[in-house]
Order: sequence, then structure tokens, then C-alpha cells
Amino acid sequence: MKARNRTIQLVILAVIALIGLFTIVSNLSAGPAKYPQVGDKAPDFALAGLDGATHKLSELKGKTVILNFWGTYCEPCKREMPALQRQYDKWKAQGVEYVGSNIGENAITVRGFLDQYKLTLPVWLDQDQAVRKQYGVSEYPTTFFIAPDGRIAKKQVGEMNDAFIESALAELVKK
Repeated sequence: MKARNRTIQLVILAVIALIGLFTIVSNLSAGPAKYPQVGDKAPDFALAGLDGATHKLSELKGKTVILNFWGTYCEPCKREMPALQRQYDKWKAQGVEYVGSNIGENAITVRGFLDQYKLTLPVWLDQDQAVRKQYGVSEYPTTFFIAPDGRIAKKQVGEMNDAFIESALAELVKK
């Protein structure tokens, strides 16, 4: 009986070791996930806006787009929002669009935040965070500057100020 139990234990251990080895080999051979980088075409997506409509990134083709991933709980996001609002107001007449992709928060929370800071920026709600994952965003804020041809021209991880945003937009608008 003891020999039989020992054999069963060894078989179970061997199966577990094989499963572990298979998992490690599979993960190593899969390579890193491919997220959009500067020069790549910005992946299209559709999200509900605070205005109640569904919006698609592809509808903005031909315009310069600031795609900003942010959350109301993010201190650097809070600090950069006034600069984004000022620059959006300054550049929107020249075809610049702002897409604030809020990460997983409900419309009431987002509206309250916008009202508190007196912001009128367009916000699309990434409720299930699928777009954040599609773009490989793990730090907030993260901003993609998308050229009129739909390609990512610049990516900024972290807080931006007026000078940085203005410089990035001036470069894209003049092209």
C-alpha cells in the first residue's frame, strides 16, 4: 500500500512539474505584448462619452489628437488638467481634438471632477479599461499625441505642463 501511494505521489509531482515547465516555456516563447509605439498607427476604439454618445477614435482622422489616459484619483492627472484645458482651448480652432480617456470610473464621479476643476474637456469613459490595456498604459497620466494621418507622433508618460503640450502640438499642427 505504501509503495502504491508513493507511486501516485511521484506521478502527481511529475504532472505538476510538466505543467510548470510548459507554462514557463509558453510564456518565454510568446515574447512581449505589442503595444502601439511612436510611429505606429493608433489603434481604433469606441467609447461612450459623457455626452451619452459613442465615439470612435477613427472619426477624428485628419485632426491632431491628444489622447490622455487619466483618473480622478491621480494627483499628477489633477495637476496637468488645467494645462490640458488651456492648450485645448488655444489649439482647437486649428483642428486639435482632445480625448480624455477616463480609466474605469463612473460618469457621476468624472462629471463631479470636471465641475470641481471647471473643465470642459471631452471625456470618454473606459469603464472596463479595455482601451487602457490595448494601448499598454500602466502609469497615469499617459498621453499619446496622434498626428492627422492617425500615427502616434509622441508618447508622454507622466505629468505635462503648458510648455510641453504647446511644443508637442505646435510640431504636429505645422506639419
